[in-house]
Amino acid sequence: MHTTSVNDYLRQHIRTVSDWPAPGVQFRDITPLLQDPKVFRILIDAFVHRYMDPDMRPDVVAGLDARGFILGAVIAYELNVGFVPIRKKGKLPFTTVEETYELEYGSATVELHTDAVKPGDKVLLIDDLIATGGTMMAGKKLLEKLGATVMEGAAIVDLPELGGSKLLQDTGKLPLFTLVDFEGH
Repeated sequence: MHTTSVNDYLRQHIRTVSDWPAPGVQFRDITPLLQDPKVFRILIDAFVHRYMDPDMRPDVVAGLDARGFILGAVIAYELNVGFVPIRKKGKLPFTTVEETYELEYGSATVELHTDAVKPGDKVLLIDDLIATGGTMMAGKKLLEKLGATVMEGAAIVDLPELGGSKLLQDTGKLPLFTLVDFEGH
């Protein structure tokens, strides 16, 4: 790895599965990043080192259902800050706020406990990848409904051709940090 950037190293460990979940889709599978302890550590460290900087340090990490839970919980632990899950509708047991967003094939709703964040909290919002941006935009709106500020959206993979990162930055005014871009979808 000494001659390879962290981004290129991580890219080498992302598996592409053709025609899944539908014909023509190039699915970017991050599970190989999680299976190898060295690769997983390098992945987490890439995020942790960024957010250890006092200017970038969040008060809370929010992870999007479900792979954002894996990343977000570990990053929050390493930063010694709290973690909150943003779940699919009907999965949280306490009082929630919800946000519905459009998918390519319909709509979905995500929820957040009403006591998950406090007004003024700086939140890092994390998921495994950015495709159309709908899930991350819904997560941002949920956190803002509770008075938090989403300081940045982060993901391992950006699929820029699907327009999500542009939507989030232009329309959502959300700064983004991603480690690997894949052209095509």
